[in-house]
Amino acid sequence: MADANSIFQNSWYVGNNFNAILYGIELALYFTSVWLMLHGRERRDRGRSNRIFLVLSTGLLCMITIFLIVQAMFGQEMWILNEDYPGGTAQYFADHAAVWYETLGSASSVVLSLMSDAFLIYRTYIVWNDWRVVVFPSILYCCSAVLGIMTCYYSGKPNADFFLGLAANIALSYSSIVIGLNFTCTVLICVRILWVSSRLKQTLGREASRTYTGAAALIIESMLPYTLFGIAYVATLGVNHPTSILFLSLYVMFTCISPQMIILRVLLGRGWTKNGAMSTSLAFRSTLAHHGGVSEPTHGGSATAIHLQTISKAASSVADVSIPAKA
Repeated sequence: MADANSIFQNSWYVGNNFNAILYGIELALYFTSVWLMLHGRERRDRGRSNRIFLVLSTGLLCMITIFLIVQAMFGQEMWILNEDYPGGTAQYFADHAAVWYETLGSASSVVLSLMSDAFLIYRTYIVWNDWRVVVFPSILYCCSAVLGIMTCYYSGKPNADFFLGLAANIALSYSSIVIGLNFTCTVLICVRILWVSSRLKQTLGREASRTYTGAAALIIESMLPYTLFGIAYVATLGVNHPTSILFLSLYVMFTCISPQMIILRVLLGRGWTKNGAMSTSLAFRSTLAHHGGVSEPTHGGSATAIHLQTISKAASSVADVSIPAKA
């Protein structure tokens, strides 16, 4: 039976390979998003939001690049350049876990998580269109920022080990808070999308609702892979299992990929927007008031139009679907 160090080293190696694959996916998503921001049909209408998306996407890419390089560099030092280190790879890791570039990698993952979680909270607000929904996640976010700084400090102290001692306990607390935030927002978004899906099917039919409430929307908008790998990482870290390094790598990579997928989805016209959420809420109020019908306008006698964007897959263009209320 393989010892814990052998499992740990193999998990690190496999994690580095997954990092390389997922980094290639991230590059494809990033450059596709940038092209759409610069050359897309609606770039002039989305000038401000595109600039924000560009800054966020570039920041995410920079942070994940640092993390990727650090993981690969430490693996090279441990397995190749110091293969004859006294005590083997386990002793090398114990002696060099707090090396400066490992601390840099930890700091980049914390900054990456803060950026991604802020975006996740924002998307939760967009999907619900109600600031009260994000109060609790925002409190968790502030706690995670403090614990993230503490994690970097204590894991970067001389002779410290991210996976053992006080640094490991703080890292576990930090990761638990972050995963709690992720889980809360993911559940909120999933519940909202499923609820919206049932209402849109009644109002617009199954086909029209699929773009915004289908399986892809549920997985991408809720950043589900990010949350699931985070739960796996916290579970293995909590029991001090050597495979935690593998789930850490996957979790950090999806910390970057998941928000980038949402950005690309929005740029393609398939993602939830604030205006779309407001229009959807209006449609639901009308539907609930008349049990599936469309309500009469409350201001004067003018008709109310509810605009929902759908995608024409054949033409790859965005079309506006309007449902006029009865006069």
